[in-house]
Amino acid sequence: MNNLRSNKSLFRLLLVCVGLFGLHHGILSQSPAPAPLPANVSDHELDSKLMTRPMPYRVVLPKSYSAEKGRKYPVIYLLHGLTGRFRNWTDLTKLPAYAEGHEFIIVTPEGANGWYTDSYTKPEEKYESYIIKELIPEVEKKYRAIGTRGGRAIAGLSMGGYGALKFGLKYPEMFSLAGSFSGALGAASISADGRSTASIRSIAEVFGPADSETRAANDIFKMVREATPEKVKAMPFLYVDCGNEDFLIQNNRDFVALLAEKKIPHEYRQLPGAHNWPYWDKQVREFLRMAEGFLTTK
Repeated sequence: MNNLRSNKSLFRLLLVCVGLFGLHHGILSQSPAPAPLPANVSDHELDSKLMTRPMPYRVVLPKSYSAEKGRKYPVIYLLHGLTGRFRNWTDLTKLPAYAEGHEFIIVTPEGANGWYTDSYTKPEEKYESYIIKELIPEVEKKYRAIGTRGGRAIAGLSMGGYGALKFGLKYPEMFSLAGSFSGALGAASISADGRSTASIRSIAEVFGPADSETRAANDIFKMVREATPEKVKAMPFLYVDCGNEDFLIQNNRDFVALLAEKKIPHEYRQLPGAHNWPYWDKQVREFLRMAEGFLTTK
């Protein structure tokens, strides 16, 4: 009976991922051409040795950055979703305007369809190592960033929500806050057997077969379930939200129930909304407000 329930659960996650790809594709393909970048937004490239190619990223600076030359700022890393790009957060939300009300540097990395994980099948696709070992040091060298745990937060939508919570759980010494909006939190558990949609192919390429070490090492449910009291104490604060009409709602409820069971400090918001940009536009604004209480300014 337990195996039957497990198979049904994995099948539901599979359907979620298929829907996730279709929805993102439809949303992005119908999006208008992006407007010129605001003055506080700029694009950059990092010549990545791990990825063996230039990697783009976008930076949103606080309003005071150019005037207060001696000041350092906390950094928030915002991750995009499946089929998305590093430009999405600034092109499809009002993030540049919201950023003017806060004293943060905001960085939006490129994650392609890599699930923010070092790929099982493609040695040159190391999105986890790239962000942790190359991008964050680059940002802290190039900008007046507070290079401590208290000065870093990470969040994301959908695939990026999974990635952000994974980074927070795997690297608790690096982040004081990790957040997920509509997160595809069960990604590492989805089976690709007998399936060939583009989203499932990305899962198979990144995580490998069902018994792979890559899946085990990147399953955030497993990380939480096996966390010792010492590991729990070291974790960043976790923020999770999901819309009531979102097809990922049960996946998020299950994860939050596990957080509560393990007594991991977190906040969960279940709100009106679906898996779309109007919802994420509201939630990124809320996350910036929330981050004020967690990120140090020194």
